[in-house]
Amino acid sequence: MKVIEAVNAAYSYDGVVNIFEDINFSVEQGEVFLIVGPNGCGKSTLIDNLLGLKELKSGSVLFDQKNIRDMKPNEIAQAAAYVPQGHTKSFAYKVLEIVTMGRAFAVGMFSPPGKEDRDIAMDALEQVGMSGFYDREYTKLSGGELQLVLIARALAQKSRLLIMDEPTAHLDFRHELKVLEIIGRLVKEKNISIVMATHFLNQAYYFENVGVNTRVALMNDKNFDRVGVPSEVLTPENLESVFNITARVASDGDDGRKFILALHNSKEILE
Repeated sequence: MKVIEAVNAAYSYDGVVNIFEDINFSVEQGEVFLIVGPNGCGKSTLIDNLLGLKELKSGSVLFDQKNIRDMKPNEIAQAAAYVPQGHTKSFAYKVLEIVTMGRAFAVGMFSPPGKEDRDIAMDALEQVGMSGFYDREYTKLSGGELQLVLIARALAQKSRLLIMDEPTAHLDFRHELKVLEIIGRLVKEKNISIVMATHFLNQAYYFENVGVNTRVALMNDKNFDRVGVPSEVLTPENLESVFNITARVASDGDDGRKFILALHNSKEILE
């Protein structure tokens, strides 16, 4: 079943500068769909369009076959939850309050969250291993802890789809791995779907290596150059074409798990 679908999607600034065009893809229930590509190729702008934060120049975004243009904000919130790559910590809210904000679409504009909403928020914190932090001021969290709280806030929406824009961009390796483990578990155990823009190519191989249903879209020159499973798309030839790097795909000797080794910025360096 298609959770989200983009059909001939195109976007431009002021109707002049085309950022992307003719984007077509769909994501099934219980699937990770990764969007990778060089800086400036339009990944984050595409994410904004999928969320309805920007309006497509042409084409359409469908949630469960319903056009996003015909959906109210609370309907979009029910269909998809958003996890940003960063967050400005302003007021000293408690962690539980931040996560409970994910229930805003389900309560009235002037109604406070009820016990059920707080229980859902606590369950979301439990799913990301942060239940012990519920009473902490979120302004005092580390970057990795904050990102887990933002994922919990998205989970509190009870959506079947999480849309993530570079969710590990500012994390150290330990917290990056923690986030990837949580994403993998949510997909395999909760049947949640993920659309995620990322710079880190090995994240695609991570999900494939641990048995998560994964596809990757290689975005280049305003379009998806290739779409498929990581081992078919993230080849040395494709990486050289899109990123101008000389790379090879290595395998672990024990279990055959694959990962990418970037060797040089370009062949020109060797000449």
